Amino acid sequence: MTNISNAKIAILATDGFEKSELFEPRKQLVDAGADVTIVSLESGSIKSWDKKDWGESVDVDMTLDDASEDDFDALVLPGGQINPDLLRVEDKAVDFVKAFFSAGKPVAAICHAPWLLIEADLVKGRKVTGYPSIKTDLINAGGLFEDSEVVVDNGLITSRDPGDLDAFSAKIIEEVKEGIHKRMQKAA
Repeated sequence: MTNISNAKIAILATDGFEKSELFEPRKQLVDAGADVTIVSLESGSIKSWDKKDWGESVDVDMTLDDASEDDFDALVLPGGQINPDLLRVEDKAVDFVKAFFSAGKPVAAICHAPWLLIEADLVKGRKVTGYPSIKTDLINAGGLFEDSEVVVDNGLITSRDPGDLDAFSAKIIEEVKEGIHKRMQKAA
């Protein structure tokens, strides 16, 4: 088993996250030795979307107001349609994503979560993937779209859907082991 003990990973989510896209990466990261923190807009708990209806809730460990990129080694963004759509209109959430990327720390987004990457202006000129319905959004934002289970561009990790979770989680672990990434500035 790959070990990333002592790594601190933030998962940013709110109500409507796709259940498997938070629970499965969290399980695999914890199994690999990471300390995983659920970060959200408000304290309490957030409710998942499980395929066609509301699903299991998860407790929030820390609010965005109390969270800092400095406290973590990587950021995971689960998808679902509702979760990233609610987060991408919150400046605090977008700034949190930008802070990880600016610091060279791995940022992982699956399904519809690349909408947050688009809002943070992080996909231009970078290889990315996502849920098929956001392919045009990614391309229009300047992303170099690839229809692959997991795409990595210098610590930016993207995947398409719950069927890609094992590859997505494995790549997060690999990128966390690599540490800080020096990122080239994107073209103006």
